[in-house]
Amino acid sequence: MKVFLPRPPRDEFLHTLRERLDPRIELSVGPEIPEQAEFDWLVEGVPTEEQLTASPRLLGVVVPWAGVSRRTLELVRRYPKLRLHNLHHNAPATAELALALLFAVARRVVPIDRALRSGDWVGRNDTDRNFLLAGRTAVILGFGAIGRRLGEVCAALGMSVTAVSRSASLEMGRPNDANGIELWSSSSLHELLPQAQVLFVTVPLTDETRGLIGPTEIDLLPRDAILVNVARGPIVDEDALFSALESGRIAGAGLDVWYRYPREEDDRSCHSPSNRPFHLLDNVVMSPHRGGDTTETETLRATALAELLAFAARGDDMPNQVDTSLGY
Repeated sequence: MKVFLPRPPRDEFLHTLRERLDPRIELSVGPEIPEQAEFDWLVEGVPTEEQLTASPRLLGVVVPWAGVSRRTLELVRRYPKLRLHNLHHNAPATAELALALLFAVARRVVPIDRALRSGDWVGRNDTDRNFLLAGRTAVILGFGAIGRRLGEVCAALGMSVTAVSRSASLEMGRPNDANGIELWSSSSLHELLPQAQVLFVTVPLTDETRGLIGPTEIDLLPRDAILVNVARGPIVDEDALFSALESGRIAGAGLDVWYRYPREEDDRSCHSPSNRPFHLLDNVVMSPHRGGDTTETETLRATALAELLAFAARGDDMPNQVDTSLGY
């Protein structure tokens, strides 16, 4: 089996991939399409039409990260015989950052740290927004690899956990149960939001989920709610979220995903992530979309890719197939 990886990866990634690649796989790496374009799989997050049509034996594309861009989806849809897969190697890291954001907001870590650095101890006795998580209810919007990890940890903390999944079904009006976690269909979202003292957003961004948490949904949240978004910014309405946080309508938010991203490398040091001044609110903890990035990321990515390609080399069904009509 032949695999073409056009985008030159980091040395660490390539070393790990070659070390763990099934011996039945021949790997070509480099920006130029091989002269004998007979590769079976293309590993590329944003493929070109030339890459998709170069090899007559191409079976599909592997996006070497979790999300799939709209551009990639639209292009692959034009070739219905091609399969599309992605990697879920970032789930543990992203779940851990979601928890870090939750803890930071619940215990007001950032503003109290800032005050104590200047000698101000007032935060020691400030219990108004110093929330105990044990005993609270968490609603996880999206019960994929990240959501399942969050559910397990929140349950271990003594929280009541409910998850919302598009694939969940209801039998006789009762929720499914997954390892002690109540699993509800997406049609139950409005029924669940008033209970969501913590709302984790972990669904992919699609036409269906864009603006899913809008003004109506935010207004359904309890006043002590904390919202944590590690999925994509536009799933949560930007203006409604800011207004709710500024007014104290909800208690706080931990945000790793945003609404405005720098397009050029030079913009990275001076680019606001939103059209609204979230940075002025001390009930918000901000993170620059780094949920999946750790010192182990490239090793995990290469290992996940090698394992995925091994399924194909053995002739087995490959996991992590993306439904191009849905976008995930």
